[in-house]
Amino acid sequence: MTFHQQQQIKVINKIEQSILQNSLNFSTVAPVDDFENDSRICLTSLHFPNQKLIDDVQKIISELKKVEPNFYYYPPQSLHLTIKNIRVINDPPNFNQKDVEKAQQIFGEVISKHKKFKIYFYRLLLFPNNLALVGTTDPELDEIILDLDEKLNKAGIPDDKKYNNERYFFSNMTLARFSGLSPRFSSKVKELSAKIELDPYEVDSVALVTGNAVFKNQKIIQRYNLL
Repeated sequence: MTFHQQQQIKVINKIEQSILQNSLNFSTVAPVDDFENDSRICLTSLHFPNQKLIDDVQKIISELKKVEPNFYYYPPQSLHLTIKNIRVINDPPNFNQKDVEKAQQIFGEVISKHKKFKIYFYRLLLFPNNLALVGTTDPELDEIILDLDEKLNKAGIPDDKKYNNERYFFSNMTLARFSGLSPRFSSKVKELSAKIELDPYEVDSVALVTGNAVFKNQKIIQRYNLL
């Protein structure tokens, strides 16, 4: 394991501790009764996983459904890996068409200069209202995020999401959303997390998109390929 990955794990562990202590100091998505028809929209960038990773994740989801069938689980077409947020979900949206056009230009300039990177998934992380598959990454993810941050700030559309950390960003894929937890679900998550053995996954593209938290009504603005 690299030094960079060790630092990412420290960040992840710190986030888990803040969750357990109910002292969250970063942005989260508040639950709603109907996640699919949630009118709150965000502007963000993400990577859509390949079919193999989707299949592997669906196996995890199918086990979770046996315990809590009424939670909202992401369908295959909505699964994604967040790369860089621009505007958090809100109704009305915290962005306009001019912001989208600025972001589109910035991503075209930045993403084309950066290389593909790998994700090393190793655990599940349970938040108060969602469950995520998380992994460490190659340093390139930090470089992409910090590069985008600099350009977005200069363009007057800084990321409005509040983060727990300023570097050593890790990868996460939300699997489920809910408004309350049960001991049975928490126990199942712990059991499945201990068994995770996924191959390193290569991120080769980034998509600029708008959509609600579960990306049921997603709109892909543009896709960009990494070197």
